[in-house]
Amino acid sequence: MSDDDPYLWLEDVTGEQALDWVRTQNAGTLTELTGGERFAGLRDEIREVLDADDRIPYVRRRGEHLYNFWQDAAHPRGLWRRTTLEQYRLAEPAWELLLDVDALAEAEGENWVWQGAAVLRPGYRLGLVELSRGGADAVVVREFDLDAHEFVENGFTLPEAKARVGWIDADRVYVGTDFGEGSLTSSGYPRISKEWRRGTPLSEAAVVFEGKPEDVSIGAYHDPTGGFERDFVSRAIDFYRSEMYLRTSEGGLARVDVPEDANASVHREWLLVQTRSPWTVGGTEYPAGTLLASLFEPYMAGERTLTTLFAPDPHTSLDYWAWTRNHLLLATLHDVKTELRALTPGQGGWAEAPLAGAPELGSAEITGTDPEVSDEYFLNTSGYTEPATLTYGHVGGEVEILKQAPAFFGNEGMTVAQYFATSLDGTKIPYFVVRPSGAEGGPTLMTGYGGFEIPLTPGYSGVNGRGWLARGGTYVVANIRGGGEYGPEWHTQAIKADRHKVYEDFAAVAADLTERGITTPARLGIQGGSNGGLLMGVMLTRYPELFGAIVSQVPLLDMRRYHKLLAGASWMAEYGNPDDPAEWAHIGEYSPYQNVHSGRDYPPSLFVTSTRDDRVHPAHARKMVARMREQGHDVRYHENIEGGHGAAADNEQLAFKWALVFEFLWERLTR
Repeated sequence: MSDDDPYLWLEDVTGEQALDWVRTQNAGTLTELTGGERFAGLRDEIREVLDADDRIPYVRRRGEHLYNFWQDAAHPRGLWRRTTLEQYRLAEPAWELLLDVDALAEAEGENWVWQGAAVLRPGYRLGLVELSRGGADAVVVREFDLDAHEFVENGFTLPEAKARVGWIDADRVYVGTDFGEGSLTSSGYPRISKEWRRGTPLSEAAVVFEGKPEDVSIGAYHDPTGGFERDFVSRAIDFYRSEMYLRTSEGGLARVDVPEDANASVHREWLLVQTRSPWTVGGTEYPAGTLLASLFEPYMAGERTLTTLFAPDPHTSLDYWAWTRNHLLLATLHDVKTELRALTPGQGGWAEAPLAGAPELGSAEITGTDPEVSDEYFLNTSGYTEPATLTYGHVGGEVEILKQAPAFFGNEGMTVAQYFATSLDGTKIPYFVVRPSGAEGGPTLMTGYGGFEIPLTPGYSGVNGRGWLARGGTYVVANIRGGGEYGPEWHTQAIKADRHKVYEDFAAVAADLTERGITTPARLGIQGGSNGGLLMGVMLTRYPELFGAIVSQVPLLDMRRYHKLLAGASWMAEYGNPDDPAEWAHIGEYSPYQNVHSGRDYPPSLFVTSTRDDRVHPAHARKMVARMREQGHDVRYHENIEGGHGAAADNEQLAFKWALVFEFLWERLTR
């Protein structure tokens, strides 16, 4: 396969020639889509949703305080703040302001975007604050005193990089960053983890572990749980295979001997292992998607006594778990609907009881627990037409409603239904349809993702509601293979050489919508981002007859070169290696950039990306649009000069982006 590509110059992210091309494309798109009153009204309505003062301020407990990061119209970059549970129960809590990111950005002349903070526990006084320029994945790290509300003079700081940093104690941190040539993996993440002591130069930090250049990333972390203090090293071999090591008291490393593709974690005395492929131990085979428990220290000593905490069935998979002080909370998906249960270890094994709160056609997310201290949990529930409710309780006790989100669109007469389409190989593919009354025959927006074992579960979106449903549009979510809706095998049966199943599934749902009379191809628009943006590109080039308009956001599209662009090498476990002729044989069949041709009839399309996206290279969208324009197709383009992988750095940009998407789709699908 030749690498001849006339648009390689568009891979120069901030090159003047490339940015001139971007500005020209942006100007044409903005002239076409943003000039009318409808766009302005839509943008303002979406901004109201994003900036609403009465939306839920979600919190994370650290010690006695509940922490929140808040953005609104007056604070577009955001406020890091905290309060107490007693105050949080009030309609208007009193917040203690820790850091005003808008004020910091103005004072320092930087376009800071908040990326989070690692706070030292116990004590919770010192934090390692991560800030990015324009929303990039690369961050600047600066030590912050939470009680003094200021950065620590001569504290721990790291220059901009895709860093991994975490506390050991008040005077030591684990750090992985760009230490110089050879210190990053081919994916652009840390290859070396070091132990760095306060007051010493970074160059003197002691090496803890070195990975290989072809690994995805390396990290080390300290577990400060009282009585169970331990240090671990993790080595991500690829996106789905990893190794976990315990740092011994002698400074060595002891491998936690579980399969490379399993998800393993340690909490207090327990080791949990979630299998991603069948695992045989002591003559017993545990299927993919099983959650197993073992006492950690005996396991490290060679014992293999495993208890099955969850076993999948054809309709049910494990979504996630969370520890409280005395219980393990499991969230499972039964045909993509959440079910909750609490498991309790005891002398006679593990007891199990349901945990109330999951909606019938919705999702439930345990947003916080306090596993070192209590059995409290915060639970957030919502559905496609039901705004979020945040509840609080203790396992086995009463539950109280803490906060309820406002309704951003009327749901009277609106229906939510689940259907199943039949894919090419006979697999049943679930999908949800959300429709206002009287929507029959009207415009339909369908989305999907189909990758990296990520499930798309029902949830409330004021943006989708205002931008689409409230205007009379139908909204569809396709739960295609490649995701995690039915556990690991729902994903693994659609990777690499079997990737075509992702696209066949999505096309099957599109065809099923037409067969059921829910919509027609001319009135069916589709939208997806990142891996979902790749999905959109494949739909454009392989199934153009099924759709009336397509939006591809922050997409992968040039699968011949994706592994050479930014973090692309880390995804070869998902897609395959294009440099391997056998693997390129199947990648090349669907890679959109190589499969768009002149003389073919494609539906109108819009590609959206960001200059500051340092995860998926903006050149994917740039080159695709340049080639489509050369071939004379109906295509438009918008690139936010800021925004990172979300393609927006603040709510103003986010509202603009979604208004652009909805305006394009509505205008095209209602002709």
